[in-house]
Amino acid sequence: MQLPSLFTDARYFQIIFQSAFLSYGLFFLHWDNEAWLYATYFITSHITQFVCERVLGKKNIPLWQRYKKGIPSVLISSFGLSLLLKTNDPWVAVLAAVVSILSKFIIRIKGKHIFNPSALGITVAVLLTGNAWISPGQWGSGAVILFGVCSLGFVVTTRVQKLDVSLSFLGTFAALLFIRQVIYLGWPMDHFIQSVSTGSLLLFSFFMITDPRTTPNHSVVRILWSAAIAAVAFYLSAFKFMNGAPIFVLVLAQPLVPLLDILFRARKFEWGSSKKIHTAGSGIPANGLQQVCHVIIQLKK
Repeated sequence: MQLPSLFTDARYFQIIFQSAFLSYGLFFLHWDNEAWLYATYFITSHITQFVCERVLGKKNIPLWQRYKKGIPSVLISSFGLSLLLKTNDPWVAVLAAVVSILSKFIIRIKGKHIFNPSALGITVAVLLTGNAWISPGQWGSGAVILFGVCSLGFVVTTRVQKLDVSLSFLGTFAALLFIRQVIYLGWPMDHFIQSVSTGSLLLFSFFMITDPRTTPNHSVVRILWSAAIAAVAFYLSAFKFMNGAPIFVLVLAQPLVPLLDILFRARKFEWGSSKKIHTAGSGIPANGLQQVCHVIIQLKK
């Protein structure tokens, strides 16, 4: 039995969860004065996607079909910018969105784009313009954000088989932070918990570094790669006081992914083809939702 794409493509789950986070910010944290910024991200991203498909896309596939296929990726990138990047300049927002989408088309090796689109857009906007920043404090550090991002992020990462990246990065970063703050400096646990429960760090851990198209294909290499990113990000955060260090380190580390894929060969991830989502040709449901549907059908028979 084939399920609708909503249930077989993890990008739709990520879009739903990211929209929930943005809604939380708008209606509960009162970000409504920045509605123009979010509109700029979304409109610019869609226009850039359409132009890139028209100019750089595969000509043997109809334009509308190509554009429609890329809409989930555009939405994810737009939400990523909306949730993490702040600026008071509309042109900086336009630049971040254009860089995010354009990078998928022009910076590629063997069919994989090198950079996480929103991470690259954020990095370029912050480092080149001087009029953009990452605001970790905008989320607060309440239990609602901690539980919500972790649990929803868990669902997304397990569906795309990249939970190992989240746990490796967050576990390494938290362990190093615990050693420095609690064991070495003797700070109270409350300070440590607040440091590792910021919304921006959790969103990065579960929704940005886990992008399956820009992480190594080999599972062991993925774990070591994400742990290395965490170690460097910890150093820059703790000793150089760099805000948003994980995002910048991720952008620096992603050009290594094609080389790692060559040295350590493994099956390349494709959206909608994950064995965790379905087992082609077996006739047997592979995930929990399919199993439930299968049982219901059998009972009806």
